[in-house]
Amino acid sequence: MAPHPPSHVLDSAGLTSPGRKRDHNEDALLCCPALGLWAVADGMGGHQLGEVASAVALAALQQAVAAGNDLRSAVQAANHAVRTAAALPGMGTTIVTVLFDGAEFELAWVGDSRAYRVNSAGILPLSRDHSWVQAMIDAGEMRPDEATRHGWRNVILQCLGRDEAPEIGLLTGTLQPGELLLLCSDGLNGELTDDEIHRLCVEADTLEQLVERLVAEANTRGGRDNITCIVLGRSLTDQVTPSLGQRVLHMLSKPLKSLVGRAS
Repeated sequence: MAPHPPSHVLDSAGLTSPGRKRDHNEDALLCCPALGLWAVADGMGGHQLGEVASAVALAALQQAVAAGNDLRSAVQAANHAVRTAAALPGMGTTIVTVLFDGAEFELAWVGDSRAYRVNSAGILPLSRDHSWVQAMIDAGEMRPDEATRHGWRNVILQCLGRDEAPEIGLLTGTLQPGELLLLCSDGLNGELTDDEIHRLCVEADTLEQLVERLVAEANTRGGRDNITCIVLGRSLTDQVTPSLGQRVLHMLSKPLKSLVGRAS
């Protein structure tokens, strides 16, 4: 099977930080434009376990996509790789990943690492956390504002490495001119509200500046966890009027589009 075709219409930037409270980084990020593949993984299990899990997952994901597998199969391969590498109980990782073919994309996630779609009008969560508090919200037993303060807000129900067949969230869509796709670990959205993330997106001049400001602001708010984010947008060479002013403000010019999502 041939490798997935590369994406030629996207610009991207990514950044990771250990935060301010931890002396090591269990997050990992993957930026592979040649395959049209980007991913964030948030490892669990402590020093030399979580960071191994996240790195192993992303290496296996990239290898599977390069071999021509679809995204769901590639995430399953990543899960198998983490399970095989697990030396001690508790080793695992979340993942959120996107595979582009031109401007068309497929998004997959396991756990509580997130994906957002952003434009000048607002920010739209695309993924749905596999977490205890989200399950309580879905059951009508908890309000979203209560979830952000709950003591069990970090308890996740799905991850790679701990189950032979984890639930994989899947969603397809098209990234329009004037939109950004943001992938992040919960170290970002755990410190910043969606509205605050949106404000930083609108104020940034470049994608590189945007990821720097997102990470810096999360650290300023406490940096209690590792922080990782990737932002993607249509390349200026792919825009209708590429000579317009600031890069991100120019990109954020279109209304949010509906998407089709599924879980398997």
